[in-house]
Amino acid sequence: MSVDHRSLALLLFGAFVAVTLGITTWVSRDRRGSAEEFYTGGRLFSPMENGFAIAGDYMSAASFLGISGLIALFGYDGMLYSVGFLVAWLVVLLLVAELVRNCGRFTLADVVATRMRERPVRIAAGTSSIVVSVLYLVAQMVGAGSLVALLLGGASEAARAWTVIGVGALMVVYVTLGGMRATTWIQIVKAVLLMAGTVALTVLVLIRFHGDVNALLTTAAERSGHGKEFLAPGLAYGGGWTARFDFISLGLALVLGTAGLPHILSRFYTVPTARAARRSVVWSIGLIGGFYLMTIVLGFGAAAVVGTDEVRASSAAGNTAVPLLALDLGGGAGSTGGTVLFAVVAAVAFATILAVVAGITLASSASVAHDLHASLKRPHRRGEPHVKSHAKSHAKSHAKSHAKSHAKSHAKPPSEVAVARLAAAGIGAVAIALGLLARDLNVAFLVGLAFAVAASANLPVLLYSLFWRNFTTRGAVWSVYGGLVPAVLLVVFSPVVSGSPEAIFQGVDFHVFPLQNPGLVSIPLGFLAGWIGTVLSREGADEAKHAESEVRSLTGAGAV
Repeated sequence: MSVDHRSLALLLFGAFVAVTLGITTWVSRDRRGSAEEFYTGGRLFSPMENGFAIAGDYMSAASFLGISGLIALFGYDGMLYSVGFLVAWLVVLLLVAELVRNCGRFTLADVVATRMRERPVRIAAGTSSIVVSVLYLVAQMVGAGSLVALLLGGASEAARAWTVIGVGALMVVYVTLGGMRATTWIQIVKAVLLMAGTVALTVLVLIRFHGDVNALLTTAAERSGHGKEFLAPGLAYGGGWTARFDFISLGLALVLGTAGLPHILSRFYTVPTARAARRSVVWSIGLIGGFYLMTIVLGFGAAAVVGTDEVRASSAAGNTAVPLLALDLGGGAGSTGGTVLFAVVAAVAFATILAVVAGITLASSASVAHDLHASLKRPHRRGEPHVKSHAKSHAKSHAKSHAKSHAKSHAKPPSEVAVARLAAAGIGAVAIALGLLARDLNVAFLVGLAFAVAASANLPVLLYSLFWRNFTTRGAVWSVYGGLVPAVLLVVFSPVVSGSPEAIFQGVDFHVFPLQNPGLVSIPLGFLAGWIGTVLSREGADEAKHAESEVRSLTGAGAV
């Protein structure tokens, strides 16, 4: 890449960083220091604002860089990610959005704790949320490294490493200073930029082929080196029974995983009512649906305009397909149009990464402080009834005045918010380290792993808690660990980590699980473990708490 590309892209990226840091500084001056302000931004966002923020949170580097790259490399099979990510929102809209908003306060564990013993449930759900968040963060870090390697012309590993460290440092600053309010506005700005950039590129691709989609697909197939096979199923997932099961596993993970992502669930708490939460999802579906349809055009456009071999030569995982497409559409290397368009796309991709990592870091730090720290710090005595249900205590406080509820939230949070800020730094450090290890994997593929863990550990306990009357505390704990532990172990002993050309650890082979995505095995195990734990539980379900949480989830009575 020429000096012009680098300097202009870095200038635009610097402008975005300056604007977002300005937003963060401005918001941090007005913060009250309460947990509600830090975790939810005071629940003051409108459905449209929250819908844009959800879209900004969801349309990650995996979507913008990874999916288009996979389509450019594998054609039809790469589209599974676009379809899976989009269809997943129907599960969120129909099953969890409004109910989660009514039952919870800050985190996923709040929903389960409304009718269970708090301590074991919070520790289990908090642990699971952190694991999912870190996996998701790793994908964003890998995307940042790939982008900078392209910007600097295949620069040294040191440059990529420093980029990942820089992105990690920025996300910690965003979260610790601005909390949810700053994170939300950063995501809104990013969503607008990303949609504008994606629309512009899609229009340019269609103009290049005079609006003839058939010509676009035919050219993509010709330049892919695979001919008509490029447009048919099986190029990536047709190599035998293992590949076919991987296809099914990935589809399950993508469709079911979204409803278990902590940073997506936490967005439902930033609006004042459950109805606003549902309207937020409707807004986000419109934005996300349009975006994922456009990633299909960009993926095939990259194959047709740039060529599959050129994309693979730049990045074996395909992560640089969209920036290369922008460069060509603008007039090619050395042209002013190519330089400007490439720089804009690179800056938008950076903005995407920063906004998403801020949201994920905030959600995971909330799990550390609100669930793990608060539960471990709370003394636990045998025979003593556990803390009253989350639903009951908050229904009482909110039946009184709004001012009184704020007074209560100010009683404990300062230490909790301080822990959350420290946790953000720790989680950032872990994500940076893992991001450096996994730097050669496709970012969409990495997000698929995070979705599989979320669908295995978080979704079963969430659905059981909301819909199964007899669900018990033991069932909840078994459900989380019964999905989380197998999912993580299967990834560790899969070809992703060792035993394949693209593995994280080269030169060793300790893989025993043949599939790359564990969802096909670990998701049913999560549901099964929850059922077995409930059946074998000595204590029965608390009928009163279930009735209370059911009324609250369906009507919003007593919701925060």
